[in-house]
Amino acid sequence: MGARKGFSRKYLGIPYAVFLAIFVILPLFVILYYAFTDGTGHFTIGNLTGFFTDPNTLGTLLYSLLIAFSTTALCLAISYPVAYILAMSNLKRKSVLVMLFVMPMWINFTLRITALKEILTVVEGNLAFHPFMNSIIGMTYDFLPFMILPIYNQISRLDRSLLEAAADLGAGSFDAFARVTLPLSMPGVASGVSMVFLPAMTNYVVLDMLYNSTYIMGSLIGSYFSAYDWHNGSMIALVLLAIIVIVTLATDAGEENDQKGGALI
Repeated sequence: MGARKGFSRKYLGIPYAVFLAIFVILPLFVILYYAFTDGTGHFTIGNLTGFFTDPNTLGTLLYSLLIAFSTTALCLAISYPVAYILAMSNLKRKSVLVMLFVMPMWINFTLRITALKEILTVVEGNLAFHPFMNSIIGMTYDFLPFMILPIYNQISRLDRSLLEAAADLGAGSFDAFARVTLPLSMPGVASGVSMVFLPAMTNYVVLDMLYNSTYIMGSLIGSYFSAYDWHNGSMIALVLLAIIVIVTLATDAGEENDQKGGALI
């Protein structure tokens, strides 16, 4: 009995803490070490200043941001109307329709992009003529479910009585949407944006498979590590991590005045 009284549920978190220490915190310290040291192991900020003074690195960052912004904007433009129609409809089988958007995620990523590549090849003939457009199409095709599901989940949980109250107060359909539905669906939008924008900055596989030879941040980091330049590669990874933290904090700030919404699962 005494041993049982001494047990705490906090102990169940020990395996998780050990996992985080080994696979998250320790690798982060390794990245920090290489980012702020040179080839001889001495401390330096040359890697940091080199990142912001190298036109190739800055150009890659800007191109990555352009890819991410364009992909996120297109995903949002497609996903919000689809999610809104599905969530507000009275269809008995709308869960099946939602499942249709999820099903492509069950297929291997490489197979999906290969199939899309064949379709674009038939339409365009030579994918090298439109590398940026093809990259946006590929990214959107890949990340679209990550934008639809959070928005759908958020809108489907809205209290319909709020819309009825808005109608009773004289608001039309557009005013009710603009003043009630849209603001309350922002947590789902923020979740979707964070789940699309961040991977789109680093997913260079789509670019490679669709014949876009331009580097983005993920491929740039890989090129440095392939050349055994761990110091500059780690600094670029650290800067990218800072950007991810900023975007995450910005999207979380839009949710703190409302309940957390848009959970993918």
